[in-house]
Amino acid sequence: MRNIVVIDAPSNLGLRPPKPGAVPGCYKLAGALRDHGIARRLGAFDGGVVVPPRYDRGEWQEGDGVFNAPAIASYTGRLADRIQRHVSARDFVLVLGGDCSIQLGAALALRRLGRYGLVSVDASPDFRHPGNSDRIGAAAGEELALATGRGQDDLTDLEGLRPYLRDEDVRVFGTRDAFVDDEDVAELRHLKVPVVTVSDLRRWGPFDLGAATAVSLDHTGLDGYWVHLDADVLDPSIMPAVDSPDPDGLLPEELTALLHPLVRSPRCVGLNVTIYDPDLDPEGTAGAVLTDLVVAAFADD
Repeated sequence: MRNIVVIDAPSNLGLRPPKPGAVPGCYKLAGALRDHGIARRLGAFDGGVVVPPRYDRGEWQEGDGVFNAPAIASYTGRLADRIQRHVSARDFVLVLGGDCSIQLGAALALRRLGRYGLVSVDASPDFRHPGNSDRIGAAAGEELALATGRGQDDLTDLEGLRPYLRDEDVRVFGTRDAFVDDEDVAELRHLKVPVVTVSDLRRWGPFDLGAATAVSLDHTGLDGYWVHLDADVLDPSIMPAVDSPDPDGLLPEELTALLHPLVRSPRCVGLNVTIYDPDLDPEGTAGAVLTDLVVAAFADD
């Protein structure tokens, strides 16, 4: 296994406030997983922290586009610099978020380097954009759309590199069965982007599906691929500490089985972990489970 480098990306810029006057607590994710020993247990090197701008929506109102957009754009570029440095050195990059908008940093970094794919493991595809939704604002629910070039120019066309990801290079896993008729899911399927629901995963087998995906992405002309993990893909009985704990999600052993062949492939260049909120997990039990399953995903066969 290559050297694993852990980078903290404690940005909450892409999430709506949990209540008026409050800020989302997912910026504490990296510290919590480090406290559970994730870097030590993986034998990882420390890649430092990319410090985000302050969360401040100012006078933003519905209809104003993506809030915190200038801050997200700036942060995306700085996070991309850090990720690009380690991918170029052939390290495996583990980014601890943060909300899902940090995935834009990985997408931009890899777009600078060539053509890379994305395996998104998430309860929802985060594909909202002005063409399919009238509720645009939170980049954490829109990052896949933004990364594929849909949305406002100041986020979709950084450095003139739109799109950071091509539609045909994206795979989506873990979508809740209850979301299959949503407009964004329907649009992804129209675009022929594979969307695999929780029941699909169980029917086909998470390990077999992960292994088949790793093989298929090795034969598409890509330079490699990245894995995006949103903790809300887990069932809320296991992972209640997320902003949208929707029922009927994956169990830890299912998620580990899916991730294992994906992150162990030499074609995989990195993984980011997002959305877990330690403020919603006062005993730290959900954070311990999340840490355990990520560590297990990297274990030798």
